[in-house]
Amino acid sequence: MRKHWLLFTQTVTIALALLFIVHTLKPELLPNAARNGVVTLYESAAPAGNLPLTGLSIAAKKAMPSVVNIYTSTTIKTPVNPFMDDPRFRFFFGDQDNTPQKSSSLGSGVIVSSDGYILTNHHVVEAADQIEVALADGRKARAHVIGSDPETDLAVIKIDLPGSMPAITFGHPETARVGDIVLAIGNPFGVGQTVTMGIISALKRDHLGLNTFENFIQTDAAINPGNSGGALVDTNGNLVGINSAIYSPNGGSLGIGFAIPATTAKKTMEQIMQYGSVTRGWIGAGIQELTPDMAESAKPDNPKGVLITEIVRNSPAEQAGMKTGDVLTAIDDKTINDWNAMLDTVANLPPGKVVTVSLMRNGNGISLHVKIGKRPKPREQ
Repeated sequence: MRKHWLLFTQTVTIALALLFIVHTLKPELLPNAARNGVVTLYESAAPAGNLPLTGLSIAAKKAMPSVVNIYTSTTIKTPVNPFMDDPRFRFFFGDQDNTPQKSSSLGSGVIVSSDGYILTNHHVVEAADQIEVALADGRKARAHVIGSDPETDLAVIKIDLPGSMPAITFGHPETARVGDIVLAIGNPFGVGQTVTMGIISALKRDHLGLNTFENFIQTDAAINPGNSGGALVDTNGNLVGINSAIYSPNGGSLGIGFAIPATTAKKTMEQIMQYGSVTRGWIGAGIQELTPDMAESAKPDNPKGVLITEIVRNSPAEQAGMKTGDVLTAIDDKTINDWNAMLDTVANLPPGKVVTVSLMRNGNGISLHVKIGKRPKPREQ
């Protein structure tokens, strides 16, 4: 009996010793009841020094200093009621407050040169009385408009600050592909600089009714009010587009955003910086897409082109002999397949240049020489 009792006590002692060791060194191996309600948390080891940046964080770190927040204010004058000079009107309706009101808005921009030139949207700075720019490093400065182009919704503004400013590196959007990862950087809703990620959803989006000249990059990176004029960058942190618009019935991001390609922005920016405005070619002809029925009635060998629907009086088109009902198929041997191709081709021609225009008229092909004019400025909206 004594032998059995001795064996029992030794077994219990060993078991308790093992339980103490496990409870001290490996408590996660015990069931919850054995832990007395203590919750075990798992933490990674503290890093020895700074961890290396990942690919997207490198791109964001490279581009973010070049993206600025833009704050504008506009004075809105209240129309004076013409009956205010009548004492009886003032007796019944009282004196009306005609004090000018201030309206403020916000947007984003991209520093394109170390001496303070900034690229943004035309609608961000349009009609602004005062423009303030806040850099990512905390510096602030008043800006003035160098020039803008409503037809591409682009503008260039300038700030003056001591020292060099971080200019963005331009990328190559012509090599972009649907599915490429992009980052949108801007100041949505005025909360401060924000980076969102998405992909390129589509390329060469047009006929959206946003601008006269449209060739948008579509992205699902979150773009909200305040992002306008900000940067769309690739995974190397290089500029591929200027965020311009979103599709949204309620003002929030639905994953359909549009950016102006950096190639278009660069071309427009260079003209604005050199001349203060953008000069484009013009012939003074209204056009529309050629439907299959129109093509059949025109009887061209290749049923492509655009239908001339209007000729502006005393325009280059009228002086060259173009008529409504003509089907324009080529300009200087460059085939014109649609409305957008016609608009871009003519706009890129320098005023004063004489080009050969190929037309179909009453089923017959003819050629006319047209001297390109200067595109008139768009009417104020």
